[in-house]
This record gives sequence, C-alpha cells and structure tokens, in this order.
Amino acid sequence: MKKPVFTGAGVAIITPMYEDGSINFDELGRIIEDQIARHTDAIIICGTTGECSTMTDEEQLAAIKFAVDTVNHRVPVIAGAGSNDTDHGCALAAKSAACGADALLMVTPYYNKTSQAGLVAHFTAMAEAGGIPVILYNVPSRTGLNIAPETALELSKHPLINGIKEASGNISQVAKVAALCGDALNIYSGNDDQVVPLLALGGKGVVSVVSNVAPELVHNCCQAFFDGDTAKACALQLEMLPLEEALFCEVNPIPVKYAMNVLGWNAGECRLPLVEPSDAHKAKIEQALQAAGLIKE
Repeated sequence: MKKPVFTGAGVAIITPMYEDGSINFDELGRIIEDQIARHTDAIIICGTTGECSTMTDEEQLAAIKFAVDTVNHRVPVIAGAGSNDTDHGCALAAKSAACGADALLMVTPYYNKTSQAGLVAHFTAMAEAGGIPVILYNVPSRTGLNIAPETALELSKHPLINGIKEASGNISQVAKVAALCGDALNIYSGNDDQVVPLLALGGKGVVSVVSNVAPELVHNCCQAFFDGDTAKACALQLEMLPLEEALFCEVNPIPVKYAMNVLGWNAGECRLPLVEPSDAHKAKIEQALQAAGLIKE
C-alpha cells in the first residue's frame, strides 16, 4: 500500500497576477493562508489552473518555492512539473523537488503525444529525476492522450508513482484503474462534478478548482464521505454542481480567476491566449457565487 500524498480536497490554486502579467506573490500568500484557514487539505501549485503553461521555468520554480515556504509543512504542497519534452520534464521535476515540494503532478505529454509504452518511459524518467512521489495527471481533453488502465497498472509498480489525477470523465475507466491497481495507485478526481463517484471507487480525494472559491464545501464533501455519511456527501456534491458549471463555462482558469476577482481577491487577468469571459458568462459566474452565498453584501 502506498500512503496517499493527501486525502480530501486539494485546491488547484490560481496564480494571481499584476496588470503587467507578473506574479502577485503578496496576494498568492494571502490566498494560501485563507485556503489553509478554510480547511483545504493540500495546495496544488502551478497546475493547469495556476497557468503553468504560460510561465517560464524560473517563474514556475519561484511560485513553487514561495508556496512551500508559505505553507511551511501545514498541508502537502504538490507542484506541477510535467512537460511534453521528457528531458525538460526531468530537469523541472528535479528543480521542483529541490524547492521542497511534497510531490509532483505530471501531465501526459501534449501535442507530440506518444504511445502507451512511451508514457511508461516518460513518466518513469521524470519520476526518477524528481525523486519524490508523483501524481500522474490524465486529462485527455487537453492533451489528446489517455493513460490506459493497463498503463496505469504498469506505472503503479514504480515506488515513486503514488497516484493519478483522473480527469478523463470516464467513470468506467476509473473503475478499471481501481480494480487493476488497488492500493498501489491512489486515485484523485480531477473533476469537481465527480468527487463522490470517485471516492466510492476507493478514491482518496479531489484536485479541485471549486476549492478556490469554496474550500470548506469541497473539504466537507470529502470528509462526510470518509466519515461514512454518504447522504451528506452526496448532498454536498450536488450543492457543488452550480458552482462547477459556472467555473467551467469557459476554459479553465478563465472563469475561476474572474470569480476570485468578484470575491475581492486581486487575482488579475489570465495571460494570453486566455482572455476575459464574455459578459453572459460573467453574469453566470456572479449568479452562481451569489446563489452559493459567497458574495459578501
């Protein structure tokens, strides 16, 4: 059995930015403190929601080091350290681990893609370069590449490959991963609308976008399930749905950054090519925040 990197709700945290596009570390620190105070179970820094794809390596490592130092071992810090270039990914994994991250989140190679055998070689090389636990990130809608359950099984045999963030949306596939891998691979939902279904399949938690705006809600959903109160967990999962729909009305993290600004954080805008949400979507996001009781009067 592999001890999970975390259990419960880990926030896929945004990266707040100034008007010139540089990282607003002061605001990032405030957001991290607020997340911990509101019971977030882990901080996932420089993931998709954190806009790592438009960061330089230097910016990414600075954000990881800042998060590690700010959190100071209160909850695990998982650093995004994937690449579609294995050599680059190995270097980034090693440097991210040196920043003090507790684990690394590694996405499948995008655009150039690879075979399933290539995935095994790619992730094995990067895991060994990092030398700390790895959570695989399966998000075929973004990368065009799926980690097959049999490949997950092969990767789970590596001592450093600890878990998988499953954002395929395919519950049947997740069930097969769970059946094949058992305790050798910890499963996390990568979709906020599938937290309870994946927990029911033995999942350990969620890497959550909704947690940016409602950390207690997502934490409590997971905790209720762990406590055996499945009725409460299901109710909280359903309560989460309008927020989830609003925060994914355009490509992530466009809506969640807008939502954070509405809630009074200095999140700033996304870096290009991501732009502000449409007026209709802004209204939808604001309505969802209002309905959830998150907008302060």
